[in-house]
Amino acid sequence: MIYELRTYTVKPGTIGDVVKAASTVSRDIRGDNFGKLEGYWSTEIGPLNQVLHMWSFRDFEERAKLRAELAKNPRWGGEYLPLIRPLLLRQDVRLLNAVRAPVAPATTGNIYEMRNYRARPAGAAKQWLDAFTAVLPAREKYSKIVGLWQTEAGQPNEVLHIWAYPDLNARAEARGNAMKDPAWQDFLTKGPPLLEEMHSTIMLPAPHSPLK
Repeated sequence: MIYELRTYTVKPGTIGDVVKAASTVSRDIRGDNFGKLEGYWSTEIGPLNQVLHMWSFRDFEERAKLRAELAKNPRWGGEYLPLIRPLLLRQDVRLLNAVRAPVAPATTGNIYEMRNYRARPAGAAKQWLDAFTAVLPAREKYSKIVGLWQTEAGQPNEVLHIWAYPDLNARAEARGNAMKDPAWQDFLTKGPPLLEEMHSTIMLPAPHSPLK
């Protein structure tokens, strides 16, 4: 499987319009016939005025084929694109390989945290992933990971992981408890030195997002 994460930066004050167009017109046109929608979010804390949506495809060839078919769809060009084009300021695309494929949380009504890290060149991303996946059972005692990916294209040497929490207080509690865990403390001596950048974004799921 290949995963595509699309990040759209939109004009201030238009998040609601973009999400509405995606959850109604786009969803009606696309369904899951042009790639499977895994999640759709708007940013709440971190980079503002952004929507992020993740799609999965069997492979690169299927992605190219389905996106070409979508571009030829008359409803796509005639109904949806005119709604959002005037609202977009920037589009960024990451193509991702799943280390842990996305798993929906046990309950809905969550906030989501996306953490993306830029590792040092020449193999540091794999070293970080090896250390992180080894300690993940200890970390998941406090909250469950939604998914873990490594970038294939768009941003080199990057790893990306998504977490779900009932609210910000639950996030603070889980992270505080993890910090006291000896296994996690040991990981923190190994993982961060492999990284050059760390970013965190708090996101809210859209009404049509499969991950809620």
